[in-house]
Amino acid sequence: MADIKNYTLNFGPQHPAAHGVLRLVLELDGEVIQRADPHIGLLHRATEKLAESKTYIQSLPYMDRLDYVSMMCNEHAYCLTIEKMLGIDVPVRAQYIRVMFAEITRVLNHLLWLGCHGFDCGAMNILIYCFREREDLFDLYEAVSGARMHAAYFRPGGVYRDLPDTMPQYKASKIKNAKTIARMNENRQGSMLDFIDDFTQRFPKLVDEYETLLTDNRIWKQRTVGIGVVTPERALQMGLTGAMLRGSGIVWDLRKHQPYDVYDQLDFDIPVGTNGDCYDRYVVRVEELRQSNRIIKQCVDWLRANPGPVITDNHKVAPPSRVEMKTSMEELIHHFKLFTEGFHVPEGEAYAAVEHPKGEFGTYIVSDGANKPYRLKIRAPGFPHLAALDEMSKGHMIADAVAIIGTMDIVFGEIDR
Repeated sequence: MADIKNYTLNFGPQHPAAHGVLRLVLELDGEVIQRADPHIGLLHRATEKLAESKTYIQSLPYMDRLDYVSMMCNEHAYCLTIEKMLGIDVPVRAQYIRVMFAEITRVLNHLLWLGCHGFDCGAMNILIYCFREREDLFDLYEAVSGARMHAAYFRPGGVYRDLPDTMPQYKASKIKNAKTIARMNENRQGSMLDFIDDFTQRFPKLVDEYETLLTDNRIWKQRTVGIGVVTPERALQMGLTGAMLRGSGIVWDLRKHQPYDVYDQLDFDIPVGTNGDCYDRYVVRVEELRQSNRIIKQCVDWLRANPGPVITDNHKVAPPSRVEMKTSMEELIHHFKLFTEGFHVPEGEAYAAVEHPKGEFGTYIVSDGANKPYRLKIRAPGFPHLAALDEMSKGHMIADAVAIIGTMDIVFGEIDR
């Protein structure tokens, strides 16, 4: 009898569990994966090339659209790189605001990941639970920047503006009566810091709810335990970072090992796994939700007690205040020059990276002394993770490919760029 040949199957690019426009070509022996070939580039938007024709500040909003689930963390790496090249200091209050919003962004990211990963594996309710908390955090984004997603809030030298004194309120409608609205606005009566403080007190119990749904659920464990195992040695060799690396038991976190802004002033732990499977990576990310909550609480307490400037006073990089513009012709000229020509960055090159929710996100900029980058290169954490998909899925079933893609937490905005 002739040998039965393997057959190929297209997984995506419109597959509901592909997490973006991934075309995965699977070579199968029955239902067992022999080879997984990811085809990328279907979301290519030429971000790195476009940056060469934009001033440094004009390229900042492009960062939000890379990993469009971790918006401010992308901005963070870009601003740190420019600051390194300019040699400017960032006010301490601005550093605390950045760190607080970077951790709010990490929670936003992990909640979407948890909801979608659970949904992919057949756990329907978890998505609704996670989106409940995401709404509160998006309200923070909107209150501070005016946009619910693409904030463009971080700036070279600090942040766009200080935290607002009030939170947006829900208004009565035909659907919701005054009593319901009053209850929804109960924790929105004070400042933004009051609202964030209230969230940090509520959040640990909400994480307990997520764990009640999944952590000891036997179906969830059947779908994730022993699936997509990566040894510590292979994790390092394949360039995995973030939860993908820590899930394999390697203690590596840029916030601790190469601290930036005020992370070295804060108290938090680095969760690590033991087996390097999908379940371990789930446990690591859930614990990261708790640790991020700790960091946010510490930032709130510090920001309450320490007012101050939130952006550098170097007006060649940051705009002067409205008051200064109205009293000084020189400052007015600085304002117009900054928003038309931008600022010039000294000749040289720099790389800065942050502990992004998905791993090490870095930007490498080469400057020729002009007001635009000569070259911008983005180090996206999802790229090496996707490259590891073939090795991680070999010998598993088609259904396991869904769990493995889910555990990577990939977003194609940053992979295709």
